[in-house]
Amino acid sequence: MTIDIQIKEKLLARCIEIKAESEANLLAAMNDAQQSANEYGAPKDRYDSFRAQLMRKRDMLAQQLSTVNEELRYLRQVKPGTLLRKVEAGALVKLDTQILYIIAGIGKVELDGEIYYVVSPVVPLVLAMKDLKPGDSFIFRGNSMKIVDIC
Repeated sequence: MTIDIQIKEKLLARCIEIKAESEANLLAAMNDAQQSANEYGAPKDRYDSFRAQLMRKRDMLAQQLSTVNEELRYLRQVKPGTLLRKVEAGALVKLDTQILYIIAGIGKVELDGEIYYVVSPVVPLVLAMKDLKPGDSFIFRGNSMKIVDIC
């Protein structure tokens, strides 16, 4: 299977879809935590830990939502039509063992019956092959790998 710009475009669209789902789920969970705190009412006393726990949960979800929103903004600015010839952010890299899309930390994504691993540009595997070109080999954690193609 060869990799091309169309695959990058479809993969980016799927990544945006996944992050948008995460955003919706976090918003719903945040609203649930806020609603639970509101239904519980005012703090019963100075040491009301249940309400404080609900508020901490809401704040934690808000922080996660902020991170997801930043990632979504970044993904929506990416131009997948750029053909890349070395391992860098935005590249679709076919190794002899797997296919990586170096864009964001999303993980395993299935698209058209093929498995892709969507990873951040700062994961150790990507750092080990930074700036390498198709045909180059490298060793990562004792395993020899070869870059077959880059798009």
